[in-house]
Amino acid sequence: MKHYDAIIIGAGQAGVPLAKKLAEAGKKTLIVEKRWVGGTCINDGCTPTKTIIAAAHVAHQARQAGRLGLEIDTVKIDLKKIMKRKDEIVDSFRTGAKKGIESTNGLDLIHGEATFSGLKELRVKTSDGKERLFSADWIFINTGASAKIPALPGLTKTNYLTSTTILDLKQIPAHLVVLGGNYIGLEFAQLFHRFGSKVTILEKSSRIVGREDEDVSSAMTEILEEEGLKVLTNITIEEVKGAQGELTIQLKTPDGKKNIKASHLLLAIGRTPNTAALNLDIPGIKTDKNGYILVNEKLETNVKGIYALGDVNGGPAFTHIAYNDYTIVFRNLMEQGKHSTADRQVPYCMFTDPQLARVGLSETEAKAKGLDFLVAKIPMTQVARGIETGQTLGFMKAIVDPKSSKILGACMLAAEGGEVMAVLQMAMQGGITADTIRYGVFAHPTFSESLNNLFMNMKAQ
Repeated sequence: MKHYDAIIIGAGQAGVPLAKKLAEAGKKTLIVEKRWVGGTCINDGCTPTKTIIAAAHVAHQARQAGRLGLEIDTVKIDLKKIMKRKDEIVDSFRTGAKKGIESTNGLDLIHGEATFSGLKELRVKTSDGKERLFSADWIFINTGASAKIPALPGLTKTNYLTSTTILDLKQIPAHLVVLGGNYIGLEFAQLFHRFGSKVTILEKSSRIVGREDEDVSSAMTEILEEEGLKVLTNITIEEVKGAQGELTIQLKTPDGKKNIKASHLLLAIGRTPNTAALNLDIPGIKTDKNGYILVNEKLETNVKGIYALGDVNGGPAFTHIAYNDYTIVFRNLMEQGKHSTADRQVPYCMFTDPQLARVGLSETEAKAKGLDFLVAKIPMTQVARGIETGQTLGFMKAIVDPKSSKILGACMLAAEGGEVMAVLQMAMQGGITADTIRYGVFAHPTFSESLNNLFMNMKAQ
């Protein structure tokens, strides 16, 4: 049994920086990684998907160039080159993260699967098949989550795709059916349609991106359908037959039963925490009914000295939230801070085209809280920069307190929506009001300049 001051299980976007900072602060630290350094984000999340989306965006822009007076005869998609570029970028990020660990004094890295063997003791089955025992004063769980697989009749025989396996496709699907009309599913749906796939999105609820306001969902549906994707809602899959290349998906729809023929099926119905192999019952760590580790506002489990960071704790499943988890834990433990997850902002951006970016309260959430609020909204057809660049899909929207003029939330379904949302997020952090932005001076012509006009259009709801 080898003892450390701290052990991190999982080299994700919380685990790696935390391990390095603890080691630099003089704590003897071990990081255990089952797969690759970098976690979901670098290996099969943000980095590879946004790299591929960039190629799909350029292909779409080329096909739409005629609107700007440019004639491009054909657009040829070379999936092999696109995937090669993706792999090279992923490898460079992964290698850089691993080198950062290996160059940090007092920090050890072991590849293997960790499981609890005692209160603060771990058994690690290493990649060479051996087993080693470790203990620590602090243990940090950063094992992330994986694609949720539904129990559908016939599914296991189909060689279905997940958000991980779809990244290794060698050919563009003839007809990609996407099960799930939310963030992961919509990004893949649009990008493969732009590569030339016929795409059908199946959503079990009444609308896609169901956590967003109805006007956002409606606009996103219209945008996708006008581009050529098919969106079906209130759908239940009863059975899947065949194998990849020749699938038959039996549906129950509001109009009765229906069969869809497809070449590929992507499962994008959510995530499930990677906790099954940890033997959490041994130290007595509590989880919710879905297996997510329960933590308090300081990210500590019910067992003192054991923490859970990132997707595995059931909080917002975003890279930037995992990173913020690390900063909270480190500052509290090593700098005697009093930081918590309470009331922290949770910005996010879906990289469809246009992007869907949000921070703070939505209109639906403000109504549910019984708040008195104003809604500022402007269509992108009235944004000068959008008109000039031919990017007029979507809208900008903000929720404002009528008495204080404070911005309560923002939603950008717009070109570069994530960047514009960040402007309002900074305003919210600094207490800058809608009135101040309304009369502020922004460089012309930029997307952010239209925040002037946005806040000239505030109406009570």
